[in-house]
Amino acid sequence: MYLEVMYSAKLMSSTSFGLCAGVKYRRVAKSVEVTSTLVFSRSVSQWITEYGQQKHSPKRHAFWRNIPLSAMSRAIRHASTTVVRAAAQSTLDPSETKKFQLLANKWWDVQGEFAPLHSMNDLRVPFIRCVLVDNLLNVHSSRQLGRPLSGIRILDVGCGGGLLTEPLGRLGADVLGIDPVEDSIRTAELHGSFDPALMERVQYRACTLEELSEEEAEGFDAVVASEVVEHLADLDTFACCCHQVLKPGGSLFITTINKTNLSYALGIVAAERILRIVPAGTHDWEKFISPVDLERLLESSGLFVESVRGMLYNPVTGSWSWTESTAINYALHAVKQREEPPPDCAQSPAAEAHAGEPDPGAGGAPGVGAGHH
Repeated sequence: MYLEVMYSAKLMSSTSFGLCAGVKYRRVAKSVEVTSTLVFSRSVSQWITEYGQQKHSPKRHAFWRNIPLSAMSRAIRHASTTVVRAAAQSTLDPSETKKFQLLANKWWDVQGEFAPLHSMNDLRVPFIRCVLVDNLLNVHSSRQLGRPLSGIRILDVGCGGGLLTEPLGRLGADVLGIDPVEDSIRTAELHGSFDPALMERVQYRACTLEELSEEEAEGFDAVVASEVVEHLADLDTFACCCHQVLKPGGSLFITTINKTNLSYALGIVAAERILRIVPAGTHDWEKFISPVDLERLLESSGLFVESVRGMLYNPVTGSWSWTESTAINYALHAVKQREEPPPDCAQSPAAEAHAGEPDPGAGGAPGVGAGHH
């Protein structure tokens, strides 16, 4: 440890841009680990060993003088920024992926671990259908009998085995289901293959939302993320990517769990540990989010919440119902404003200064009438 501290102190005093003296040692060591690999192809331990061997040597100072400090400084700054950026721009949580990898072949067991999701379709499918029919009725005038969502393109984020993807496809929508767990995608494709007519409208892809957003800008009329956000690593990236893939006026549908004492007692203690409705460890209470916080996060990315409804699960009957309380589960509908925000979801100071001013040619304030022509 002594040699590590000495090495970090030497590095901090030598780099051209100067690391702040208050930076914790662990953060410095991480940057050095990445930098040493990038620049010198040697690990921190190798640096420490070599420094220890030479600290009493006459060549000690020559050793440090030969280090290209400017290059090292740039590399450390780049490596640190890259590590932070990579972590901040990924919705994928490897621990969550591992959980669902173990359950990938159980999606269509209506009596198994995903039974509550099967019964949740009784609420979420009509909810999505009614909103889309009302909001997009004038946009997609070509309706087919029995297929009210025909002509509408929907992205199902975290689709799993296709439990929600298939019903939306049967309503006539063109649906793309994405999930980072390849085995879940294979399960979804296998189940959908038994209905050839469904295969024409439903497709699946093993990828993350941020990967898809790079190639599907404004490609969807609606995005659905049902029981997903509580499993993501970065909700800011999630919101930004949803905004990016949605068409102006498009809808975002989310169902998730509120962050309350009651949700912990019923959603984790009762559901996972006592009643065993879902496998233990399925949820992390720290990842739950309240409707207020979720609304604030979405609006910062240009997605404006239009409705929030409480949901209640009855473990005795295995059914869901709407409720006025959002203390446990809730459903949310948001709309992407029709006025074009910056594509990176970040406004310049000048843009922020004019954000609240109405568009002279729009006849109203931004966001009014979103979802309708």
